[in-house]
Amino acid sequence: MQLQKTIFSVVVLLISHAVLAEEKVSQAVETPYSEQKVVYDFYLDNPQKINSALYWIRSLINPLMEEPYGMAPEFLDIKVVIHGTEIVAVARKNYEKYRDAVERMRYYSSLGVEFKVCGLAADDYDYDTDDFYEFIDVVPSAITELAHWQLQGHALITPIVVEKKFSIEEIR
Repeated sequence: MQLQKTIFSVVVLLISHAVLAEEKVSQAVETPYSEQKVVYDFYLDNPQKINSALYWIRSLINPLMEEPYGMAPEFLDIKVVIHGTEIVAVARKNYEKYRDAVERMRYYSSLGVEFKVCGLAADDYDYDTDDFYEFIDVVPSAITELAHWQLQGHALITPIVVEKKFSIEEIR
């Protein structure tokens, strides 16, 4: 008798979970975002990863500029501090190799995104200020720059770019 009660309880529990699972689904919400102040910390171990890191900027800008938010770019205060191996992507002499990334950065710059290269890292790579594009500012130190903008109220975002091992189709 006890076994039957236990089995009955388990069956009722499973059925109730199945019914609840069918009835409840996720919902889309429109978080009431306000003007954004963000500083990105680009410190990548492979210069090719800059393309993926730039998608982090897109992922901030696009939703805010589209409805229901419809923010104009001038209401977004975005800085990008570059100080890893990706510094080679913003050296003018490497344009052909990093054309796509450079043109995306140039576009983001036209929207008001500020790109900053660490002067210490530039020295490490034997780059001078005039080795970079017109939309790049060379600052004394990436770490000092990151601290400065955080003290000004900017949120710090550090893109973590991992190498994809599986396609979406394989893991879906």
